[in-house]
Amino acid sequence: MTHQGSRVLRVGSLARVEGEGTLVLRMADGRVEEASLSIYEPPRFFEAFLRGRAHTEPPDITARVCGICPVAYQMSACQAVEDACGVTVEQPVRELRRLLYCGEWIESHALHIHLLHAPDFLGCESGIELARTQRAAVERGLRLKQAGNAVMELLGGRAIHPVNVRLGGFHRVPTRAGLRPLAERLRRAADDAWDTARWVAGFDFPDAEADADFLALAAPGTYAVERGTPTVLRTDGVRAAFPLPAFLDHVREEQVPRSTALHSRLDGRRHLTGPLARFAVGGGLLSDTALAAAHETGLGDPRRGAVCRNPYRSVLVRAVEVVYAVDEALRLIAGYEPPARPYVEVPPVAATGHGATEAPRGLLYHRYRLDGDGTVTDARIVPPTAQNQGAIEDDLLRVARAAVAGGGVSDAELARLCERAVRNHDPCISCATHFLDLTVVRT
Repeated sequence: MTHQGSRVLRVGSLARVEGEGTLVLRMADGRVEEASLSIYEPPRFFEAFLRGRAHTEPPDITARVCGICPVAYQMSACQAVEDACGVTVEQPVRELRRLLYCGEWIESHALHIHLLHAPDFLGCESGIELARTQRAAVERGLRLKQAGNAVMELLGGRAIHPVNVRLGGFHRVPTRAGLRPLAERLRRAADDAWDTARWVAGFDFPDAEADADFLALAAPGTYAVERGTPTVLRTDGVRAAFPLPAFLDHVREEQVPRSTALHSRLDGRRHLTGPLARFAVGGGLLSDTALAAAHETGLGDPRRGAVCRNPYRSVLVRAVEVVYAVDEALRLIAGYEPPARPYVEVPPVAATGHGATEAPRGLLYHRYRLDGDGTVTDARIVPPTAQNQGAIEDDLLRVARAAVAGGGVSDAELARLCERAVRNHDPCISCATHFLDLTVVRT
């Protein structure tokens, strides 16, 4: 519509992301001056209604934050409460948790790659349209997702909002024999993962570079998944780490009037978490199989300093991470010895605990304060999408400016380009609430 010399374009909703929001582009004299990503999903108040609950409840409650990555919330919650109570979980149980997390990485990445992101590169409006032209690829993606779901069902009790996870471990653990059918399925999935990585490597990736510091967990001797130390790789190449209890001293959240999601800065600078950050910070610790996939698909060798800053290539890193997650799951199953007990008791302590894991979309942080009887008196959850909001807006501004400067771009095409830029980051907008109506204001 046109009103007082300004043109306002509204586009229904952002396709192929989890959640709802609005993008406003403000233009003056033919130049894009501002890109504002505003999340309008209602606040969900998880932090508020965790207060007053028993210290055993956060893993089950926070799993409901997200239907796509509930394990990330469960593992971060378990870690934080166990940290507060001074409890160390036994190694076999920790490895089962990592195996469960691998299942979530496989199913989440497979969904994003094949149904949400690949259509952008292949000229399709949806995964359904893609299935008409590349049926074999979509079926492969669904097989991978089913393999990830199978891991979550066996260890978690069900694929969505697992019920077998509990503080201190699991309600029940599998036998070695019980894992054999899963190993057979994952061996078949390994071929699908490799084929997916090669398929994605053939996409046409626009040139772009994320101007943001990277933040990811780093763990000794292994690619960080279910635990690690927050580590920063700055745009100037400086690398630094800080202890997990200092997370909120470095990652500062602030409320912005236009959004129900908090925005974050890392030591006052724009930062990005997720696959690109993980590959940059810990890629040298990928398995040999995943490193071979990274080399073959053009990402290079992270052991020799290879870093990818192109947001469009994040889908390629995700494909390599699927290769890794399948490989790692098979390794964990091969070495599995059932623990003497499925869980350890976690008696309450008046203390504060911290937990962080690598959700498929990036670093997820939890902090809980408990009183002497185990009642949660305060909770803080910092999801990856909320941390990435600033970097996403920077990408949107870059994309919109380049498109408008090139001339001749329609509002519909501009909206499509912006949607694609958002999907590079695979945002889970519902997790971030505490996409896409597009408004273009031209003056």
